[in-house]
Amino acid sequence: MSDKLIIFDTTLRDGEQSPGASMTREEKLRIARQLERLHVDVIEAGFAASSPGDFEAVRSIADAIREVTVCSLARANDRDIARAAEALKGAARARIHTFIATSALHMEKKLRMTPDQVHEQARQSIRFARNLCDDIEFSPEDGYRSDVDFLCRVLETVIAEGATTVNIPDTVGYAVPELYGEFIRNLRERVPNSDKAVWSVHCHNDLGMAVANSLAGVKLGGARQIECTINGLGERAGNCSLEEVVMAVRTRRDYFKLDLGIDATQIVPASRMVSQTTGFLVQPNKAVVGANAFAHASGIHQDGVLKARDTYEIMRAEDVGWATNKIVLGKLSGRNAFKQRLQELGVSMESEAEVNAAFARFKDLADRKSDIYDEDIIALVGDESVTPEQEHYRLVSLAQHSETGERPQATVTFVADGVEHNAASDGNGPVDASLKAIESKVRSGAEMMLYSVNAITSGSTESQGEVTVRLQLGGRVVNGVGADPDIVVASAKAYLSALNKLHGNADRVAAQG
Repeated sequence: MSDKLIIFDTTLRDGEQSPGASMTREEKLRIARQLERLHVDVIEAGFAASSPGDFEAVRSIADAIREVTVCSLARANDRDIARAAEALKGAARARIHTFIATSALHMEKKLRMTPDQVHEQARQSIRFARNLCDDIEFSPEDGYRSDVDFLCRVLETVIAEGATTVNIPDTVGYAVPELYGEFIRNLRERVPNSDKAVWSVHCHNDLGMAVANSLAGVKLGGARQIECTINGLGERAGNCSLEEVVMAVRTRRDYFKLDLGIDATQIVPASRMVSQTTGFLVQPNKAVVGANAFAHASGIHQDGVLKARDTYEIMRAEDVGWATNKIVLGKLSGRNAFKQRLQELGVSMESEAEVNAAFARFKDLADRKSDIYDEDIIALVGDESVTPEQEHYRLVSLAQHSETGERPQATVTFVADGVEHNAASDGNGPVDASLKAIESKVRSGAEMMLYSVNAITSGSTESQGEVTVRLQLGGRVVNGVGADPDIVVASAKAYLSALNKLHGNADRVAAQG
């Protein structure tokens, strides 16, 4: 077996399936560039057949990314596979990842197919895909709960047809580490041609064991690819966390004895970018990327770290990208310095007009906030990621008044489909009044499922506030994110951002876990 562990990142596909975590093409491309800087081995860019938007996102990423394999998911049918191949035409290195469910439960209740029909469809899908792409991955959905004899039969067939990677998903997070590791090892021992493909693991976190299960699949089962996401983003309780897997293998190389191609210093920047883009905040005590991951409050711990760092730290904060915030730009900074910083942050703009618009927003922010941090720039560009064609709603101005003993009032001016509207309302607070004013004109009928506020940078009351608003309407759940030094303005931006996503109403197709 190879001593190289392949890191397959599915933040842009499986991670995006978190309710409200859908991303625009521009946002996906920006994250893909950061994943390239992180040196992941494979980027699963999306599910090209699921919607025109996802097709364009996969195609844009395939055209832009040169150093990493770009992958598209596809169901085991000719239409999906052909669509994936078309989206991946421009890739320097392309992979098609096709799947079909193999558990008795899924075959009977979901697919309404017999085992023989599933086996034949798996065979035909790999045969068709191999005519379009040399790098083919196959996943038996709900593989861990599948009958072992049937699963071995399917896997032997797809490898014989040319699958170069076989991935065994624990789709519902049912596995426990020792049993999952033994399951992978058993499959590899029983499938006669198992040595002709790379074995992969894909674990969900429903019982909080996705990372442990994935590592067991590698150490005990002999898998050499782990499928994971930044911040563990994903459906339900999420996926295996990339940062935790990478740092476990790196920190305990004495045990795992595996090499990684990852540039770990890009982990925290990637975490922040995904968090700010999706609005899914990272809990402070999250391993590796949480704000408290390298913080020490206990006097005994502080004393130990000051005397010898490794008394309480098994990793160095700077090795994963943590560092004291460095002020790099301010109101006197020029356009070229701003453009250079965008490039360093992995932010790509398609035209000079977009750069100029972002620079104008930067200068406006710099007039109100003296110190501009990288997080501020990412949030600022995130506000710009919606194109005029997608921007049905746009904030023009907001005024609010509140004082002790009086009911707060807000007046909001915003554009809807090119028409300017003025709205006023009172509320329990200035944020409530502002959002009620918008809704009085829009009348979306959406239910607010989440409202959260986060400081983009710490240590100052002039930090930008980042607001996430999650709305639900007709079964769709979307996130809107807005940032501004004025938290009420940030709230209005976030609400309008969520309304824009509801208005876009992009259709998505549920995919394998």
